[in-house]
Amino acid sequence: MSDVAAVEQLVSKYNVLRQEIKKVIVGQDEVVEQVLLSIFSGGHALLIGVPGLAKTLLVNTVAQALGLKFKRIQFTPDLMPSDILGSEILDNNREFKFIKGPIFANIILADEINRTPPKTQAALLEAMQERAVTVAGHHYKLDLPYFVLATQNPIEQEGTYPLPEAQLDRFMFAINLDYPSFSEEVEVVKATTAGSQATVNPLFTAEEIIQFQQLIRRIPVADNVVEYAVTLVGKTRPKSNAASGIVKKYIDWGAGPRASQNLILAAKANAALKGKFSPDIEDVQKVATAVLRHRMIKNYKAEAEGLTIEEIIKGLF
Repeated sequence: MSDVAAVEQLVSKYNVLRQEIKKVIVGQDEVVEQVLLSIFSGGHALLIGVPGLAKTLLVNTVAQALGLKFKRIQFTPDLMPSDILGSEILDNNREFKFIKGPIFANIILADEINRTPPKTQAALLEAMQERAVTVAGHHYKLDLPYFVLATQNPIEQEGTYPLPEAQLDRFMFAINLDYPSFSEEVEVVKATTAGSQATVNPLFTAEEIIQFQQLIRRIPVADNVVEYAVTLVGKTRPKSNAASGIVKKYIDWGAGPRASQNLILAAKANAALKGKFSPDIEDVQKVATAVLRHRMIKNYKAEAEGLTIEEIIKGLF
């Protein structure tokens, strides 16, 4: 199959996938779109929202619709790395046997990731970057495709451990979830308080998803689009010559090179899912907020003046 035909097939299957997810998830269209963008780009996503916005249900539904193996890990202050990775035990023959932890799945929901200490958070780092884990000196490859979708509650800060910048940078997207509209909430209440439940049908195989990820990487990008993405990331760095006044005034730290890579990958995926065969500057702008918001650190002036990171990013276009 040619790449042109493959893109057309991807668009067709993506539209059916969106309808399948809508059986369970009401509204949140942009959130669903960004989660799927990160999956088809081969990246991880951080979902930020208050309790009760169906973050867990959304991830579970996406996993079902994609036909992938799904595991949920509830992060708590007493969670140990071995609870995630697995551990070696002595079997009846007095030989060590490795018992796999919940990290061995295709989609991992790291629920409330900021509730666990840094040592346990770091257990995810190798898995996210290398798609492999090392336990007791043994290297174990994880099944592909592999995604970590983590959730975080932005309002309860007591008893939490903010993710370090190095780990935040491993997430392709940081996705903000907002409250549903009135009509959406009415629909949610009707659907969830009735007797019947929607059935989500698996539409993909793991092999198909890997093929679509490879397809997206093969999509050509014009030099001016790559240069625009790199320039945009450069503008987020307060010590850069390209930095605007608003960044120099309100930002302490900007995005690194991984942001530029993720901007182009996500723009490719956004273009492909819209049926285009090459991304343009609008595709980069469409994904820029989700790619940059967790990679920029505001200073006290921005906090004092109530300036959001999203407003600063919009000012860079």
